[in-house]
Amino acid sequence: MKISNQNYCIILAGGMGRRLWPVSRKDYPKQFLDFFGTGRTQLQITYDRFARLLPTENIYVCTCKDYLHLVKKQLPELADVRILVEPVHRNTAPSVAWANMRIKRINPDANIVITPSDQMVMNEEKFERSLETGFGYVAENDVLLAMGVRPTRPEPGYGYIQLGEPSCKPDVFCVKSFTEKPEREFATVFMESGEFYWNTGIFISNSRHLTNCFEEIFPTVLRNLKFDMPNYTYEEELEYVAQNYPRYPNLSLDYAILEQSRCVYVMKCDFGWADLGTWHAIYECMRRTPDDNVALDTEVLLEDSTNNIIRLPKGKLGVISGLDGYIIAEEGNVLLICKKGDSSALVRKYVNEVQLKYGEEFI
Repeated sequence: MKISNQNYCIILAGGMGRRLWPVSRKDYPKQFLDFFGTGRTQLQITYDRFARLLPTENIYVCTCKDYLHLVKKQLPELADVRILVEPVHRNTAPSVAWANMRIKRINPDANIVITPSDQMVMNEEKFERSLETGFGYVAENDVLLAMGVRPTRPEPGYGYIQLGEPSCKPDVFCVKSFTEKPEREFATVFMESGEFYWNTGIFISNSRHLTNCFEEIFPTVLRNLKFDMPNYTYEEELEYVAQNYPRYPNLSLDYAILEQSRCVYVMKCDFGWADLGTWHAIYECMRRTPDDNVALDTEVLLEDSTNNIIRLPKGKLGVISGLDGYIIAEEGNVLLICKKGDSSALVRKYVNEVQLKYGEEFI
């Protein structure tokens, strides 16, 4: 059942996905891959989730020019006007500011959910109920509402939101503090305190409030377009953005919303969430063999091996013996074998070293 014609969605699909290297590569990053052999990529699964809940004409995708052909190939039903292509990389906050401007021009009373394209939702019905509650809350309150989930492990690769004072709505709280990717010991303290929730990276607000927030933290790029050409056409908008977008700072949406904005709230959610951005996160959320191994759409023979995650190309067979707690991932010209541990930091380190020593063809 569709929630409301007033509600819109912005899907973020411009990242390079380096934490899932070497399977996620610069030319073909994670959001465009079918990691699990389902027949649908992460971007397509995210689009499908919101297409069940919102009018499809209310769904927008933000990406960069290098990935425009992939978005069009995987979502051929998406009209050009609903794809926003960054002329240069400026992280997620500027692209959302642009998408919000376009939506607000169509519907000044729009409520908007902003979502990454690499999220796993295990209980779609609970997600729908949380989304409906969130849309209802931001329709009546000028706030930025983050969807938070209770931590299940001291994961250092996630952001943590501390609950503050409760609002008039059950399960909605003022945000007391936000900590991005803490050290594991701090993550353990946060989890054990019961006061902190994981930041899913999914935010809900109304277009009016988003506009006010972005105008406080950004240069007057998009505001000048409205003043200079109040009746601008789609083509004039694209030309203006191409010329002026580089003036934006390189700023993530998490930082812009959670650390720079006022009136930030968090909603406690329980829909079975995982960020599919790291090898360790994928391992934690996937069904495992009796020996606690995870093979992602991969043919593998394992002996005396436990606690591993394996992803090999189609047509290859892996024979693995005597490994415990490793990532084994191969794609194209790169094979990665490393301890699982805090995989996010490790993989980033290897990507930087390989790029410096061997060049872009391995990235």
